[in-house]
This record gives sequence, structure tokens and C-alpha cells, in this order.
Amino acid sequence: MGHAVTVDAVTVDVVSPVTRTPQSLSPSGASTFRQCPRRWKLRYIDKLPDPPGEPAMRGTFVHRVLEELLAAAPGQRTLDRARSICGDLWPQTALDPDFEALELSSDDERSFRWNAWRDVEGYFQLVDPNDVDVVDRERDMRTELGGVPFRGVVDLVDRTADGLRVNDYKTGRAPGARFVDSRLTQVWLYAAAIESVGDEVSEVRLLYLGETARGRDDRQPIEISRHFDRAETNSAVAEHRDTWERIGDAAQTGRFEPKPGPLCSWCPYRAECPEGQVEHQRRHGIAA
Repeated sequence: MGHAVTVDAVTVDVVSPVTRTPQSLSPSGASTFRQCPRRWKLRYIDKLPDPPGEPAMRGTFVHRVLEELLAAAPGQRTLDRARSICGDLWPQTALDPDFEALELSSDDERSFRWNAWRDVEGYFQLVDPNDVDVVDRERDMRTELGGVPFRGVVDLVDRTADGLRVNDYKTGRAPGARFVDSRLTQVWLYAAAIESVGDEVSEVRLLYLGETARGRDDRQPIEISRHFDRAETNSAVAEHRDTWERIGDAAQTGRFEPKPGPLCSWCPYRAECPEGQVEHQRRHGIAA
């Protein structure tokens, strides 16, 4: 996108350089752009730091525990083994600069560890890990979907009697019924990615490990699974391609418009976004 400037009484057009975009698009990156193009730009183009909060750090810790648990042989994937893994992994998490930046009190740190353990227990309530036929843990997928360079990490690919199953663990609260389809987009994309390299997927599954809208003390692990659906997979790929094209259009013009809303108050880039700051002030009755 250009702009006009006047030099010696002559108006000329100055063409702004095209924004250089990342070389691939992940499900989380696509979701961020659809949520707010301005936030996407600040994260993926300007590369401003986006330090993880307590929920994200807890999710990372739980994912690592489950990854290590499923590395054990069937028959050895017990709660006691999981508890031992938690103990082994904790010192590294506690010394992580992102965790230290949370500045948790001793009580809050104990609460963090307890909630992480409850997530692990939630997994055992949904799944007998000794019955899991592991194909891949944390499978790094780099492929092309619908002409879009794709990258994503699949928490678990396991084998069932019907074929391969895509699994994704969630430590946040489960969606309401009207939001389930949008949450499944990620695993449909993973299924498409796996099929693009020659494997066949029979099922996709989201495992919500316990947190509910009423808080972590009122936990209810939930499994959301679907048999492989070509139409749903194609729809997810089409949406991903549309998002990639919209990113390209924004890069050509240099315009990554914000979408002010309730999430502005939680955005780590609010100070860099005048519209987001105004939205936060409006929602919280803060004078400008």
C-alpha cells in the first residue's frame, strides 16, 4: 500500500514495502490471525515477546509428563510412574525463565503443581495409557495443505483397531456445545497433514483433562472424538487456505487491522495497540 507525499509542489506516490510473512502457517497461528490480525502481526512479524502465562506453562508441563509417560512400555504407565515423572521434570520447569517470570508465591506454586497433577489424573480418568498403541509422540508435521505450507505438532498419534487416531491434550476448560466444531478444526488439520504424507486416519480426539467453567476445584475430564470425516477435513483445510490468503493480502497492503473485544484486556501487546488499549479502558471504566 502506498501513500502520497509532496516534493517541490509535486505529489508522488511512495509504495510501502511488502511485509515479509512467515514461511508456514500453524493451526495456532491461523487461529490468532482470525482472532485479531494486529495481534498476529505483533507476534509473527514483529516478533514481540509473548511470555506464557500460568495456564500455558501448566499445559506445557502436563504435555511433557504425558509424553514421557507414553514412552514407557505398556504395563508400566501407572499413576506412580506419572508421579515420578512429575518429580523428575519439575526442577527444569521451576528454573525456566518464563516460569520464574510469573513470580508465584509459595502457595501459588503449590497450587500450580497440584493443578498440573490433577490434569494428569484427568488423563487417567479418560484413558488407560497401558492400552495405548503409540505410533508417534509430539509428531512434528511439515507439509503442504491446499497449497499452504503447514507446520504443526501432534501430541499423540496412536493406533486403534480401525487405523490411526490423532490426539490433542487440552488443560483449559472444555468448550460449550456450540464451540465444539471450531475446536475440532485443529485436529482435522492434523489429520489432513498426516494423510498428506501417505497415512490414513480413522479418528480424531480432543482430551480435555478436567478444568471446567466453575473452576479447577470442580473438574470433569471430557473426551471429544469424531470418526474421520473427509468433508470436515476439507473444510478445515479450506479455512486454513483462506486465512493464509488473507495474511498475504494484509502483507501486500501493510494493514493488519485490530479486532477490539474482550480479549484485548488479556493481550500481551495491548500497550502496542491504541485500539486495544481504548477497548480495555472502555470495558473496565478506566479514564483515558
